[in-house]
Amino acid sequence: MEKIQQNLEKELTVERQDPFIIRDFDPYLNGKWIGKAISYGCYREGQAPRVKGPSESEILQDLEIILNYWNMIRVYGSDKDSERILKLIRKNNLPIKVMLGVWIEDETKFPQRKNENIEEVLNAIRLSNKYSDIISAINVGNETQVYWSAHKMEIDNLIHYLRTVRNNTSVPVTTADDYNFWNKPISKSVSLEVDFIVVHIYPLWNGQELGNSIEWMDNIFFNDIKKFHSEKMIVLGEIGWATNYDSSRTGDGQQGSLIKGEVSIAAQEKFLLKLSEWIDRNKVTTFLFEAFDEPWKGGGEESDPNEIEKHWGVFYENRVPKESFKNYLQTYKNNNENY
Repeated sequence: MEKIQQNLEKELTVERQDPFIIRDFDPYLNGKWIGKAISYGCYREGQAPRVKGPSESEILQDLEIILNYWNMIRVYGSDKDSERILKLIRKNNLPIKVMLGVWIEDETKFPQRKNENIEEVLNAIRLSNKYSDIISAINVGNETQVYWSAHKMEIDNLIHYLRTVRNNTSVPVTTADDYNFWNKPISKSVSLEVDFIVVHIYPLWNGQELGNSIEWMDNIFFNDIKKFHSEKMIVLGEIGWATNYDSSRTGDGQQGSLIKGEVSIAAQEKFLLKLSEWIDRNKVTTFLFEAFDEPWKGGGEESDPNEIEKHWGVFYENRVPKESFKNYLQTYKNNNENY
């Protein structure tokens, strides 16, 4: 590990594996397809990444809630909190697979970020080798290439980290980004470096009404992304429908201007049912965003409580399920005898 760290610090060239043999992303557990998956942010009121994390008992409570509905989760970093999640899954023998994240940010404009990026990469390699029975894949970078990203990084740096992780682990490796990156020719240079593609498609953020949301997403997924990257497996890494937003925030790129669809508990319920039916029809591994509301997002306590980033969960921050989720589950059960 020390040698890998030295090479990263010196920015030595990392070669792409040759031959590059695809590692299959396998969304199964004991023969059961677990492709209906969930994004899991573990931070509660008063907690935030690199500030204060949850206790082991809080994480275990979350995992036990999650297990009632999902067997695969996505986490976004390779920090101490993610390590505790993996530790508790193993310790309690929980039937949960994890897509492990590696949180990296722009280190060209912000050179001080480089050491944190290296730390994340080294942790991911270590955790993957320690918990290879639990980690289904490693996702290096989240929305680091799409034009609107607040932490957009040089594509060569992303590829450098992808190669480093892949050359030192045995699980599938990928990166996640918005469809507005994966539909561009430049994305081909990244797709060459990954075992499968993780795409984010948000109808709500893209001005879609609820009634057209799944059809719009389906068109982008199959006609824009799947056709363009036909040689790769495509995973839907983030999609969801928020239950509240700040309509007063208007202007370029702001939620009050971008969002046209209904934002409510009732709308989320309808969206969940439509999305679930789409997943059943297409058997596309999909990570719903997200399990629990996260108050730290969108500016934390300094921001408006209606800020949309705080309201994507199907559970409230206090771990009480939203009516949208409860009603969706009942309707889905009524419509599917084998559920």
